[in-house]
Amino acid sequence: MIDLTIRDDCAEVVLNAPQKLNSLNEQALEELDAAYREAEEAGVRALLLRGEGRGFCAGRDISAVDPQSDDVLGYLGGKVTPLLQRMASFPAPTFAAVHGACLGVGLGLAIATDVVYVAEDAKIGSPFAALGATLDSGGHALFVERLGAHRTLDLIYTAELMSGQEAVTSGLFSRAVPAESLVPFAKDKTQTAARGATLAFRESKKLVAQIRDERIGLWESLTAENHAQAALCASADYIEGFAAFQQKRTPAFSGQ
Repeated sequence: MIDLTIRDDCAEVVLNAPQKLNSLNEQALEELDAAYREAEEAGVRALLLRGEGRGFCAGRDISAVDPQSDDVLGYLGGKVTPLLQRMASFPAPTFAAVHGACLGVGLGLAIATDVVYVAEDAKIGSPFAALGATLDSGGHALFVERLGAHRTLDLIYTAELMSGQEAVTSGLFSRAVPAESLVPFAKDKTQTAARGATLAFRESKKLVAQIRDERIGLWESLTAENHAQAALCASADYIEGFAAFQQKRTPAFSGQ
């Protein structure tokens, strides 16, 4: 179900159950968590998440779920939330290539990723109206922050889906690209990040998370930036970056 490949300081995690649009049961969540843990332990400098087949991830696999005995809190709170937290705190830049369906838990996977590139014809939104269920996996927070309350409830009440292009235009994700170019484009950006100044990227990732989650203001953020920059001064990549600039050459970063 979950494939992991590590090569040249890059990890590629693939959701590989195309026959069910990569929907996730508890076992798949555990495998995905293990893949991220293995990639972290390998010390990769960038990670790409993508899905095989016609869609990125259609959400939870409910094909065998009995709603009367379903432990929803055990699945969402006990499995999904810890996974999303692990993904969001991954100590290197993370990228996702999203095509086709990106719904429910699949949307959560995208939310927990640093940079999300989407196919122009991807399908993103809240399809739960027909199930008597609600949007989950962080969808409410993302939509309200980026789209506002009215558009969020419009999507929830109507169950209409946004295209990837609309999602990017609305500020949900980074860039929309033609579907046929999505994976090569995302791989190129991931590989470029893996050759970059990993420690500096890590500091920026922490700063962005602090602004988003702790709602710190300009001056507190500026102070945090100052301390981050001061800590980076002793790193090999900082020294290499300045030397390369002064010598008018391309830097060769080691991630240290």
